Amino acid sequence: MSEDYKTIADSTIGEFKDRGSKFIAYCFHINSVDEAPTKISIVKKEHLKARHHCYAYRLGIDKNIYRANDDGEPSGTAGKPILGQIDSFGLTNIIVIVVRYFGGVLLGTGGLINAYREAAKDTLSKATIVEQKLMYAATVTCEFTMLPELMNQIKRLEIKIIDTDFTEGCIVNIIADKVRLEKLSTLRGLSIEVSRK
Repeated sequence: MSEDYKTIADSTIGEFKDRGSKFIAYCFHINSVDEAPTKISIVKKEHLKARHHCYAYRLGIDKNIYRANDDGEPSGTAGKPILGQIDSFGLTNIIVIVVRYFGGVLLGTGGLINAYREAAKDTLSKATIVEQKLMYAATVTCEFTMLPELMNQIKRLEIKIIDTDFTEGCIVNIIADKVRLEKLSTLRGLSIEVSRK
């Protein structure tokens, strides 16, 4: 499994028009499925009169969590093309929502697929794409005599400390990528237990 993945750093808005219909696309960074309904709700409140609020998201470093929703459009004409654009940009931990205002002319299956694809492409092309490293939560334990050296190494490696517990020994909970964890583990006298990915 790769230790790196691509996602977006910011939210953006894109647009596409076809024969009077207007498609407004939003992309947001999300870290879990639970965040998706909140983003959809924000967009729906912004566009109460829109006929459709279609979306797709992709999550996880292995990109195996995803969903595509047509929100009343003919099956496969909205969510799938949106998801296709997320995949063509190679992104994860992202949701793209496309709002449609009907212009009075039916676009047909091909027209809808093209419109949702182009709207999603427009918003994604405006986003700042960043490469992230897979982060691990770990618990580091050591003797009190090792604590100054441990804290210096954590600072030098720019590792994020979540919390500490010095009631029964030295326990430091951290978040770091694999490379930094490996460098930290070269210190003698430490016990490092990776608790989750």
